[in-house]
Amino acid sequence: MRKVTVNASLTYDVLIDKGNLDLTGKLCAKVVSPCRAAILTDSNVAPIYAERVERSLASAGFSPIRFVIDAGEQSKSADSYLAFVTFLAQNRVTRSDCIIALGGGVVGDLAGFCAATYLRGIRFVQIPTTLLAMVDSSVGGKTAIDIPEGKNLVGAFYQPSLVICDIEVLSTLPENIFADGCAEVIKYGIIGDRVLFDKLKKPMGDQIEDIIESCVRNKRDIVNLDECDTGMRQLLNLGHTPAHSIETLSHFTISHGSAVAMGMALMARASLAMGFLQKDECDEITSLIERYSLPTKCPYNASELASIALTDKKRAGGQISLIIPYSIGDSRICKTSVDELEHIFALGQGVDA
Repeated sequence: MRKVTVNASLTYDVLIDKGNLDLTGKLCAKVVSPCRAAILTDSNVAPIYAERVERSLASAGFSPIRFVIDAGEQSKSADSYLAFVTFLAQNRVTRSDCIIALGGGVVGDLAGFCAATYLRGIRFVQIPTTLLAMVDSSVGGKTAIDIPEGKNLVGAFYQPSLVICDIEVLSTLPENIFADGCAEVIKYGIIGDRVLFDKLKKPMGDQIEDIIESCVRNKRDIVNLDECDTGMRQLLNLGHTPAHSIETLSHFTISHGSAVAMGMALMARASLAMGFLQKDECDEITSLIERYSLPTKCPYNASELASIALTDKKRAGGQISLIIPYSIGDSRICKTSVDELEHIFALGQGVDA
């Protein structure tokens, strides 16, 4: 079993292996004394994996209870938050109990925010069931819900007690959901890991455990230095400022991974236009994104993207942090005036505003 240890405000392990799902109870018992375990999952994951996790927890002395939300970004909402914390209260979940997040990024973000705020904080365990959640959202302690004004605008930094990754669950993912995770994997290569980027030019299947571990280690190293996203952790937002605008403008009909892919391609083209990124590396980036069946063209214009981005949580007064790739493996945080945002997006669209 591969283990990556995160040393943030709470120290915890990310465990990566085949068959970990059936070891959930045993693994959880090493960090959380057997207690009531409230499983938050969604309507896609619950029929496939919930009973297995419940059996494993029960065999280790836990008392599992289950709460299921509708699958999809629309469930990362205030209504779902209130429904789940009400469920916790009605079932008399206490501070000595825990929450289990069984699902993708939506489930993990919602479960984590509930864990951070219910009774002013109880323990939770992440069991990510998508590639995107394994390599990104389950690690690092960012938790949040969406509101109509924007994505992830209400949240907290709150670390899990454990992250359990079972590689075998990836075999049940639809191709488009697996591709969403590939966008975040590519991101790690562009921001600071040329070796990983080049690995992705070969089929991912035979090296999936290595790739997941590399991504988690990359994120671990950044989170250890900047847990609360005030400095270098912002590098992890490559492509995410336009991506969050794309998601919002599409009413979340465009997935997070597809939006990030569009956003990374846009920022690569903008960097090329500004004279930073070389054309051959810009072409490498867009080619690799397309290799994983992800889009590189954005359906919205620069004005639309910039308008939504003005409410982005990365904005500070009249500035916003953009992540600009200078070369593959070297991306930089650029404090940008909000007045320049539309122009930069337009460069990325191939149109000088």
